[in-house]
Amino acid sequence: MDPTTIQNVLTANLNLLAGAAFKVVAAIILWFIGRKLIDLSISLASRALKKQRIDPTLISYLSSSLSVLLNIILVVAILGYFGVETTSFAALLAAAGVAIGAAWSGLLANFAAGAFLIVLRPFQVGDYIAASGITGTVVEIGLFVTIINTPDNVRTIIGNNKLFSENIQNFSANDYRRVDLTVLLDHTVNPNEAVRVLRERIANIPNIMSTPAPVIEISQFTPMGPELVVRPFCNNTHYWQVYFDTNRVIRESFSDSGFAVPQQHFQVRQS
Repeated sequence: MDPTTIQNVLTANLNLLAGAAFKVVAAIILWFIGRKLIDLSISLASRALKKQRIDPTLISYLSSSLSVLLNIILVVAILGYFGVETTSFAALLAAAGVAIGAAWSGLLANFAAGAFLIVLRPFQVGDYIAASGITGTVVEIGLFVTIINTPDNVRTIIGNNKLFSENIQNFSANDYRRVDLTVLLDHTVNPNEAVRVLRERIANIPNIMSTPAPVIEISQFTPMGPELVVRPFCNNTHYWQVYFDTNRVIRESFSDSGFAVPQQHFQVRQS
């Protein structure tokens, strides 16, 4: 091979390497510039949403979704710059999405349920709820799980899909709630007198609401004696204080009034 041909081959190879190196450097620069622009866009979007006083959990949810979408677009754009057929890449990405979706169906279901919880807002952070067999105060509503602190101070993490697919009781949604208690009387006790005594004493318990007034009535008759229902109303934050105070007042009222303790009575007849 003559020197001229060798020189031409080397020149052509050097040109190819230089072009490839230029594209690699350009791709790296595009990647860093694109990442900076994505971070800036997400930051601006988050600030705009915060000014609208949108829930912080929803802002985090939207920011994460936007970041994933913009990063995918950036990768596709860089591959297109290298001459890679982006339609084939899109099809591959779609196929991968289907495969990942099938493998992570539970995780994606939690993600979708988290979106519905944030949009529909059946409860908020700080609410006292009962759902999926767990009762407690909501600490955090995440993209995939919701964190609840139970009354015995145990942090419980529940998948959003399980939480959203079952019944949810929100005890904090209304301004007040009812305390439900039952009292058993002995047959020798006059029920009307017991109701009168309880009405007077329960009305003095702190944080019990006067409207609606406490309900104290005979609910049923048992072999041991009549049964009363005692149902005072109070603010959600005072529920347990009213619950325990009402129990204490019932015991003290009946003891001070000298009411007999209910007992089971049997009558034996000999024929």
